[in-house]
Amino acid sequence: MIVTLTANPSLDRTVMLPAALQVGDVQSAASAREDAGGKGINVARAITAAGEECTAVLPLAIGDPFAAALREAALHTHRVAVAGHVRANLAITDPAGVTTKLNLPGAELSADEVGAVIDAVVAASAGARWLVLAGSLPPGAGDDFYVRAMRAVRTAHGDAAPLIAVDTSGPALTAVVADGRPDLIKPNDDELSELAGTTIEHADAGAIADIARSIVPARAGAALVTLGARGALLVEGGGAWAASPPPIQVVSTVGAGDSSLAGYVLAATRGAGPDERLRLAVRYGAAAASLPGTQAPAPADLPTGDVPVTRLA
Repeated sequence: MIVTLTANPSLDRTVMLPAALQVGDVQSAASAREDAGGKGINVARAITAAGEECTAVLPLAIGDPFAAALREAALHTHRVAVAGHVRANLAITDPAGVTTKLNLPGAELSADEVGAVIDAVVAASAGARWLVLAGSLPPGAGDDFYVRAMRAVRTAHGDAAPLIAVDTSGPALTAVVADGRPDLIKPNDDELSELAGTTIEHADAGAIADIARSIVPARAGAALVTLGARGALLVEGGGAWAASPPPIQVVSTVGAGDSSLAGYVLAATRGAGPDERLRLAVRYGAAAASLPGTQAPAPADLPTGDVPVTRLA
């Protein structure tokens, strides 16, 4: 079983334009859709679509309209009753796949609600193989929220605790790397740059791997670094690998990184080696980028083109 935590879920509204976004102008949309979103929800949807058992933990107020979108996602959920309602995020996508996002901060959680969410994660994680902590944190959670959740899970379950993957950014990611000792982090290029205090905008795969090695394995067991159209890297204590994506028509990049993480975890639960874990991660990320909105890819959506994987020196 795989468990995900989405501390700051979102109702993702995606507007597709027939032409490039013109800031300050009035434009007509070609279409629009709504999806139950938030990084952990996106990961859970992809894992569930692959036929694996998954539980998505999230805070959700009684009567929140988000529940309707969540029902359509057909997820097994563990809901923690809170007072505030789920935020709505807006993504605007043009025909070239260029995406502009506006993300709201989310409702503030009280101290009791934060504690209840952590307790729910501990309970749901019993017997799980992986725990995925993913997404931004809502007001009131504190930058160390994921660190506290990891400690609570490991204290409760000891040697039977699941492996823990974290996909977040900013101070929350900094806190996890400093004090959480995650088994896997999944930064994109911007997040790795901020975490390492350097820039990787024009760096090649070897240089990016060297930057990740400043974190792996001393402060994280492994790093899956997603690089958009450039593919992804996997850095572990035993080596580093780079993968290039298959050719696709980009429709929306929203949720592509979340799907990459889902692909990695799916491969890992099936006992795959590092090259195959990275290959499936890239294939899932490419599939998500070829779908509109925040849709989670199913196995039938995966591109069939080659995903070359190279071991780096």
